[in-house]
Amino acid sequence: MAQMNEQLVAEVVRQVLQAMNGKAAPAPASASKEGKLTAADYPLASKRPDILKSPKGTPFNELTLEAVENGKVTFEDFRITPEALEMQAQIAESAGRRQIAQNLRRAAELTKVPDERILEIYNLLRPHRSTKEELEGIAEELETKYGAKVCAAFVRESAEVYARRKLLRGDLPSSD
Repeated sequence: MAQMNEQLVAEVVRQVLQAMNGKAAPAPASASKEGKLTAADYPLASKRPDILKSPKGTPFNELTLEAVENGKVTFEDFRITPEALEMQAQIAESAGRRQIAQNLRRAAELTKVPDERILEIYNLLRPHRSTKEELEGIAEELETKYGAKVCAAFVRESAEVYARRKLLRGDLPSSD
């Protein structure tokens, strides 16, 4: 079964890399006058691969199946970077999609937070799982430890909304 999973993974990687690398040559830069990307730059993988890099700095066009097979790139090279998410946010903004841009910027901040901690925070943000003080502590942690100011503001806003709507831990009516 492990053999089949390895073959399946190799095939999926092969197909993804072919799709990414099989696109037309990059279009010339189409950034706005402010130097920001626009909807004309979308999708970045085919129109602006020259500006994409892996978290370890590997250029996008070097993320090939051959590089995977030779051990020149690893799983870490395929993780998205805060810079790529910011580029996507600029594209979303230029297309009038401010909420998507804001979500992408929050995601960019979260790339600095360990996956395990993100899952813990996610569970603590569910209704009746945390006190207001605990949520404020999470916001402080996000802001000071990870520099995630947009995410911290989101958690603070959640704490306020949960307090108003009686969704904090301890707000449940007793079942006596």
